[in-house]
Amino acid sequence: MASHDRFARLDRPVDEHTPELRSTTGGARTVTVLRCTAVLFDCDGVLVDSDTAVVRSWTRWAHEMNLDPEEVLPTVYGRRSVDTVAQFVSPSKRPAAVELIDALEIEDAATATAIPGAAELLAAIPAGRWATVTSASRDLAHARLSAAGLTAPEVLVTAGDVRHGKPHPEGYLAAAQRIGVPADQCVVVEDAPAGIRAARAAQVGHVLGVGSRGFGEHQPDAAVPDLRSVGWTSAGLEIQ
Repeated sequence: MASHDRFARLDRPVDEHTPELRSTTGGARTVTVLRCTAVLFDCDGVLVDSDTAVVRSWTRWAHEMNLDPEEVLPTVYGRRSVDTVAQFVSPSKRPAAVELIDALEIEDAATATAIPGAAELLAAIPAGRWATVTSASRDLAHARLSAAGLTAPEVLVTAGDVRHGKPHPEGYLAAAQRIGVPADQCVVVEDAPAGIRAARAAQVGHVLGVGSRGFGEHQPDAAVPDLRSVGWTSAGLEIQ
């Protein structure tokens, strides 16, 4: 297969560039390969499981702000806290509201755990070939990664590093530029529709979805419940 062969996104017509499917000896098992040079990971829901902390922190925040947690919680995944706050709080009260949720999330960060298979996959990818793009603040991202026993990458793009959060492509484009790999040679690993939209807008090569939260109309090229079935080869990500 030529080096420029990459897999088309599912919103393109299916042709010879769709994800490669290989059968192992005897045809008993199929392997999917997402060809790439580098991998750009979201953090929460992809590398770390912070769902318990997110629900707890945002529920406390909603009560403090006299809001219904059931209205707030569906809006928080894959977005910067400042963007969610802006949706519910008047401009004059936003700085204090952002400060509150940031403090609550840092307080609960110690409950984060690693997504199964995350440590093994990160260890297999060569240095300089992966980055993390998160809607969390830098302090929160470091706190959750540390709690999960994962080392922060050399390239970590956080909420404070971009003018526009997901679903804007700025974060993924910045990460690709910093590691020196064109966006279309990267696979993005995401768990939320906003992140998938950001990846598509950045025109990355492929998107791998993780988790069971669901992606709605914004479907990835392939999906896995966690990272235990995902490995790294010279061709890119391999899903067994």
